[in-house]
Amino acid sequence: MKCKINRNAAKQLKKMLSSEEAEGKMIRVFVTGQHGDHAHYDLRLDIPTEHDEIVKTDKDIDVLLDKREDFLDGVWIQYFYVPQEGFVINNPSKGNHHH
Repeated sequence: MKCKINRNAAKQLKKMLSSEEAEGKMIRVFVTGQHGDHAHYDLRLDIPTEHDEIVKTDKDIDVLLDKREDFLDGVWIQYFYVPQEGFVINNPSKGNHHH
């Protein structure tokens, strides 16, 4: 499985991972809902399960992806400061849709 992270997202994820709640946890990307050819995503701190693949990224952050979820392979985690601050997670290989 593959996962890309932009530079801003890497900074924010490293902050999350350095918090006290993150002790022993990793970043998990998960699907919150899907329709047709695209899905909506979110992320949280979590521990690996038997269904996860630990995906190495080029930003030295390992990401947990559930191997049973096809929409997670190729996910791209971005963080933007404008027009509003926050993560944007999508999967260019699975179709794109913006609300």
